[in-house]
Amino acid sequence: MSAARVSIQTCDFNVATEIAALRARDARVGAVCSFIGTVRDRNGGAALGTDLVSAMELEHYPGMTEQAIEGMIDEAQRRFDIYAARVIHRVGLLQPLDQIVLVAVTSAHRGQSFQACEFLMDYLKTQAPFWKKETTPQGARWVDARVSDDEALARWGISASNA
Repeated sequence: MSAARVSIQTCDFNVATEIAALRARDARVGAVCSFIGTVRDRNGGAALGTDLVSAMELEHYPGMTEQAIEGMIDEAQRRFDIYAARVIHRVGLLQPLDQIVLVAVTSAHRGQSFQACEFLMDYLKTQAPFWKKETTPQGARWVDARVSDDEALARWGISASNA
C-alpha cells in the first residue's frame, strides 16, 4: 500500500493490509476506526418490497474527485485530533457484496477516530463527486442522494441539498 491518503480504483482492496500500513507509519497510534461499505445484495428485494439490484456502476471525474476528498480529509484533521486518514473508493462495475469504500482513521483515542470516520463517510455520501447507477430488471437508473444523507452532513455544520 502506498502512503497516499486517497485512492480511487477499480480493483478491490484488502482491509487488513490497508489498516496495518496506516498503523505502521505512526507509533503514536492508539486507535483505528474504519468503515467498509459494500454493495447491498438486494436480489432478495422483491420479498422485502425493494427493487432488485443486480449491479452497480460508479463513475467519477479523475483528479477532481481525489482533490475533493483530500480537502475533506484536511477538514477532518482540523476538526478532530487524528493522526491520519485513508480513503479508498472503488469505481466501475460492482456486484452485490463487493466492497465499495474504505475509510480508516488513526488517533490516540477511539472517540476522535470514530467521529472523524463518521464525518468523512457523511461527506462521501453527499459531496464527493461520484455518480452511481443501479441495474435492475426494469433497466439502469442513476441514484440520487437522499434527504437523510444531507441531514447526516448537517450535523457537522455543512449545508447540502442533494436530494
